[in-house]
Amino acid sequence: MTAPHTSRAARVLKDPSKLSFDYVPEKLVHREKQMERLWMMFRPVLESGVSQTAFLIGNVGTGKTATSKRFCLDLVKEGTNMGKAMDFIVVNCRQRNTESSVLLRLVTHFDERFPDRGFSTAEMLRTLHKHLDRLKVHLVVVLDEADVLLRKGVGDLIYLLSRFDEEKVGGKASMSLILISQKYLLDMLDPASMSTFRRANAIIFDKYTTEELKDIVASRVPLAFYPGTVPQSTIELIADASGELGDARFAIEILEKAGMLAEEEGSQLVTPENVRTAKALTYNVVTSSKIEVLDVQKKLVLLAVARASREQAYVTTREVETAYKVAAEEYGERARGHTQFWAYLQQLANEGLVETKVTGDPSGGRTTYISVPDMPVKVLRELLEGMLGEQ
Repeated sequence: MTAPHTSRAARVLKDPSKLSFDYVPEKLVHREKQMERLWMMFRPVLESGVSQTAFLIGNVGTGKTATSKRFCLDLVKEGTNMGKAMDFIVVNCRQRNTESSVLLRLVTHFDERFPDRGFSTAEMLRTLHKHLDRLKVHLVVVLDEADVLLRKGVGDLIYLLSRFDEEKVGGKASMSLILISQKYLLDMLDPASMSTFRRANAIIFDKYTTEELKDIVASRVPLAFYPGTVPQSTIELIADASGELGDARFAIEILEKAGMLAEEEGSQLVTPENVRTAKALTYNVVTSSKIEVLDVQKKLVLLAVARASREQAYVTTREVETAYKVAAEEYGERARGHTQFWAYLQQLANEGLVETKVTGDPSGGRTTYISVPDMPVKVLRELLEGMLGEQ
């Protein structure tokens, strides 16, 4: 009698948690230079007890958050070896975008029972001071997507945290600050905050090349998959599929979804067809979450950018506005005036859905050019047309 087929024989995924966005590898592939810069900046924190600030700047999926977490984990370990108590907290400012919610996250790290309302900013800062003084610990606060706070007018909090130890006389500093942003946010700070930061402390994270993405995917495969289940050709196809964006998150998500598809099929290999299907699914997941919350007018402006960008990397504001008026009429909406159209465009840029750059011309004028940074315009166009058609 033939033995019954077991699902284990067809499994390809050994440990899916190694493909999670929360997983931090022991070694970050192709982010060695950024780690070296951080160590250079923060070495005096360990050796002399001073405070430090740093900016990590780069597009989505360029390893900023993972690098900050890996660095902080290593910093705490090194601190332990040197007899210096270190701790860190990562705050996602898109989820916690008010002064009180960020401070509450810092305070509850040390006291889970701290009330979630009824305390002022000054009171929460005093409470945080007491915890750090009591524990004799140096805290590194990582504000991820810090530009969200600045756009919401919560820049005072960055100033307060950067000057956390200003009134302390003698003794060691108890807080350092790492800001993470897609945009260069030094120019967004008010003059008082600017005086605290050094431009030299900005660390740039460029988009990954296709070859770098191949190495990143290859490093995750043995951690997450059984041996021999992910051929080299599949790894290369994933790198090619995500190379246009230069986004490691996107590459790893394709790898994860392709693995899940292979398991659903009962296959013992992650095939190129699994990768192609996973890429299509992942594009929709990545972009839909940002785009579906836009109102109709912003969707129309974004559609206009996608349509105007069919044959060229950069398009002018005039070209986009013309395409916007056509799209508005097509979907039975009233096109807004130029001032409101421009405001929509800026809001889309703030969300990272489009990029704008201003250049001068020989006549002395200035032209704004618009581009779609993180996905093929054909995919964006089809996604928006589907959403607008359902409204």
